[in-house]
Amino acid sequence: MYYRAQVDCSHESEKSHSEPLPRRNRPCTGTHPAVLRGLRFPVWNAAVNENVIDVLIYIYENYMDAEESAPTDQILLEEELVQAGFPQGEIKKAFNWLDELAWRQGSMAYADAQPNRSMRIYNEREQQRIDLEIQGMLLYLEQTGILDPMSRELVIERIMAIETEELSADDVKWIVLLVLLNQPGQENAFALMEELVYNGEPLYLH
Repeated sequence: MYYRAQVDCSHESEKSHSEPLPRRNRPCTGTHPAVLRGLRFPVWNAAVNENVIDVLIYIYENYMDAEESAPTDQILLEEELVQAGFPQGEIKKAFNWLDELAWRQGSMAYADAQPNRSMRIYNEREQQRIDLEIQGMLLYLEQTGILDPMSRELVIERIMAIETEELSADDVKWIVLLVLLNQPGQENAFALMEELVYNGEPLYLH
């Protein structure tokens, strides 16, 4: 499992959350979120339309303290998210989505993947969910080496699986980031994608 180097952002996590921050500007609070390290949640006055994407982002940015033991009780995690202001139904969707992502990553024969330079053709159902802007963004990420064909297919599968009515390009950037988080050998791609998510800066591959 890939662990990011710890970043000291503790001074940022003390800021008040009187209203939701824009996704790109939400404070970083530590290191590796996928292991759900147990930080105490700040109060999050979530808007009525907070959805599963917002829950995933919140989990990403608030369970990153490598010095704390990971909570093992999903009920406790759920209670903390509810206290933070998220709808219970969206929390359960987020847990299910993360569980399925972990299962699919664990079952991937990544070492056996072969390079594939063919153009990805989206079927009718995928086109209804993944608009031209998102298709173009995924193509760009693949052409710049952020996504390889296997990661791209996992991203598309996770886009199709997420239970929210609409998806923006910014939402899909977060999905890409979460997919890359534990992909073997994708540490550099993950770092570049994180820079794009938070700062929106051009990607420079070295």
